[in-house]
Amino acid sequence: MEKHEHEVTGDGQLPVVRMIVLETDEPHRETQSRRGTFGEILHHHFAAAGKAHDPPLGIETDRRFIVTENGGTMPKFSDFEDCHALLITGSVYDAHGDNPWILELLDLLKKLWIHHPKLLFSGVCFGHQLICRLLGAEIARSPSGDWELGHSAINLNDIGKCLFRTEDDKVYLHQMHQDQVVEPPTPSSSNGLLGPETKVKVWGWSDHTKVQGIYIRDRVFTAQAHLAFDQGMVLKQIEMRVESGCIEDMEHADEAAETADLEHDGEMVAAAILRFFHGNDTSIE
Repeated sequence: MEKHEHEVTGDGQLPVVRMIVLETDEPHRETQSRRGTFGEILHHHFAAAGKAHDPPLGIETDRRFIVTENGGTMPKFSDFEDCHALLITGSVYDAHGDNPWILELLDLLKKLWIHHPKLLFSGVCFGHQLICRLLGAEIARSPSGDWELGHSAINLNDIGKCLFRTEDDKVYLHQMHQDQVVEPPTPSSSNGLLGPETKVKVWGWSDHTKVQGIYIRDRVFTAQAHLAFDQGMVLKQIEMRVESGCIEDMEHADEAAETADLEHDGEMVAAAILRFFHGNDTSIE
């Protein structure tokens, strides 16, 4: 069954950021009954960031569930005509996989990249990896085969500090991944999608994953970690992966679950991506 929902947050007088959220998975049923779909969760997260923005911004979200093998529908190129930005959610699927819907999504993203040059691209976890794959980066399991789970420290470089408007050397976010971007995309890897002078910036790294997100001015801002997960979501996502057999190291899973209640910097990351969507970071090269 197609899920195509639309929501606006704002008072009607505010500048509005219009984005399409491409839902590449569904939350645990308990999470969905409590907080909604991944798109709804992200809408409310960005709406809070918009309210805190100076001056405040409204958020208009068009949410599409696109996993066609599970009843979703892939949007058309024309659906993005009046859209400022797209955001691809996390997923249990492999971003390096060849599922028909993943290949169809990559084809759509390529067309949008070429023919909608003002559209801004963002992605979280799977979304981050898929955008990097679009631009020619390799996506693979971590060399050790282990997961990066739960509340995690991400080291920031100067670009990261500038994007997040912080002097801190780290941000803390919830992680839920085994795959990673091996190396950031480059103009030579991108099959012509990136111009020869394009600067692809990695904004942060961890001991597990050296590409925690990329930034391309006026085009891409991604994050490997989940900016909108709360304690309940972390616990249920770990539970789902243990039950499916994806996570076999129970000691690691239990340790990660114990960090689910720790405070994280998801609001800071949402604010940074929103500024990117609104065009506030033009000073960052």
